[in-house]
Amino acid sequence: MSSSTDRQLLTGEAIRSQLTEFLNRQTKREVAPDLDMFASGLVSSLFALELVVHIESTFGITIAGPDLRLDNFRTVDAMTALVLRLREESDE
Repeated sequence: MSSSTDRQLLTGEAIRSQLTEFLNRQTKREVAPDLDMFASGLVSSLFALELVVHIESTFGITIAGPDLRLDNFRTVDAMTALVLRLREESDE
C-alpha cells in the first residue's frame, strides 16, 4: 500500500494487515493485533516516531495534537481505529 492507494477502498482489515506487516518486518517478531507494544518493550519512543511517520505517509493522514497520545499507538487495533477515524474526519 502506498499514499496513492484509493482511500475509499482501504478497509479496516486492509489497514490492520498493512500495519501488522510493517511491524512484523521492523521488529522481526509476529505482532498480534491486541499486543500492547509499549508494555511488552517491543516499541521504543524512537520507533514510535518512525511509526507515526509511516502511518501518515502510508495512509495519507496527519496525526497531530491530541491524536499523538500513546494510547493511539499501543496496539495494531488502536492504530487501525485511529487511521479509520482520521480518514473519516478528513472526508467530511
